[in-house]
Amino acid sequence: MPGGRLRHQDRQTIAAGLAEGLGYAEIARQLDRPTSTISREIARNGGPAGYRADHAHYATESRARRSRRPPGEVLDHAGAGPGRQRVEADEADEDGRDPGRQRVELDEYGRDAVAVREYAERFAELMVEAGLPRMVARVLASLYTTDSRSLTAAELVRQLRVSPASISKAIAYLEKVEMIERRRETGQRHEYYVIEDDVWLRAWMTSARTNADWAEAAQYGAKLFGLETPAGSRLDKMGVFFAQLSDDMNGGPTAIAADDAMTVLAALIHAGTPLTAPQLSTALTWPRPRVDDALQAAETYAYFTDPVVINHHPDDTYTVIAKPLRLTATQRKALTAHAPTAV
Repeated sequence: MPGGRLRHQDRQTIAAGLAEGLGYAEIARQLDRPTSTISREIARNGGPAGYRADHAHYATESRARRSRRPPGEVLDHAGAGPGRQRVEADEADEDGRDPGRQRVELDEYGRDAVAVREYAERFAELMVEAGLPRMVARVLASLYTTDSRSLTAAELVRQLRVSPASISKAIAYLEKVEMIERRRETGQRHEYYVIEDDVWLRAWMTSARTNADWAEAAQYGAKLFGLETPAGSRLDKMGVFFAQLSDDMNGGPTAIAADDAMTVLAALIHAGTPLTAPQLSTALTWPRPRVDDALQAAETYAYFTDPVVINHHPDDTYTVIAKPLRLTATQRKALTAHAPTAV
């Protein structure tokens, strides 16, 4: 792969690729460079949303000029930024080779500040690839990697080099999905945003509730359109999928409950006649609560018993029937016609 530093033309290609929504790997292929080169270049110069070719080229040239200062020259903290200092250290260039001793910016914890920013950008990029809007991902990554545990909107604007409106929209999104909390200290005017330690658990539960809503809406639609219609069939399958997904995320049936449910179904099929819960309890020699739990599991997790379902009758008896969607009206009619008639 070509070596050397990125040219202004290369940076214009990077900016164009970001504008088109291309990933780092694709941009790297276009320039025949390592993906890590592109990742570092973007992270050092405003990130995916703030990268500008002209600014990046000027900033890189400025850094190169500073690195050529005589050895031993000291930069004060003002030149390095609040709480930071610059020290001389071996640092690989954009393609991994050592161009000489350059200055490394350290944060207040003694960490490579550039590497920290690059990690935050890579973290954000991973979330973008998972489906989050880019600005939402960048805000979330910033909040998750800050040592102060919280940031104000103004701090996010400065850190990400974007407009206040962009931050406001991202914050609104994250609040809606319960990923962050808005707080204000007593006597303080400015609000700040924080990520709680259980954020991923809450996000998981929010997702489970959303899946349950999808399941309920699909199941209602399936009944409205009719299970035997193409639309009703699609909606029913969708409802089963999201119901199973929601149940799994909430824990689903335990192995014992699932096994008991299958045993109850087998008992009803073997009996060939409607049975009550007390009758099942007697026949299976199970305590009544165990039978009730098994019946509830069979009714609640109908996808688990597919292609048969338990049918609870008004007289409080139970039978097992084929799931309606598994057979069309024509098939059921044909099967009924072939069934033996009572003499």
